[in-house]
Amino acid sequence: MKKFIKSIMLVCAMFSLSFAYSQQKPVEINKQDFLTKVADYKNSPDKWVSLSEKPIIVDFYADWCKPCKMISPILDNLAKKYADKIIIYKVNVDKEKELAKEIGINSIPTLVFVPKEGDPQIMIGAKSEEELEKVITEFLLK
Repeated sequence: MKKFIKSIMLVCAMFSLSFAYSQQKPVEINKQDFLTKVADYKNSPDKWVSLSEKPIIVDFYADWCKPCKMISPILDNLAKKYADKIIIYKVNVDKEKELAKEIGINSIPTLVFVPKEGDPQIMIGAKSEEELEKVITEFLLK
């Protein structure tokens, strides 16, 4: 009986892990995470070099920003839809002022689309899901 209960618990744990993975959401990162997961602009100031095996979207936002709040559920949907193809990170500019300044973020929301190779593309302001998907398919996943 104990083996049966352990088996049931193992199946439940595996199911919850797979469910959590399928419900992927954007992940909040700080400056150190940015330097190790996105691009190390300190050691490569002249050339953008992505540190990820997947294309990335970085959302520079603030909690008080209404347009940022408008695109947040859109980014959640895109994170789920493209879970196996892209990574979406969020950077709170109020918590990471130095990073925002060093990257040149002057307005929020600012989305930075980082392909696996090549220079990033920047999009400022709240955009529709269709506009963001167009950039994902035509720029990040081309």
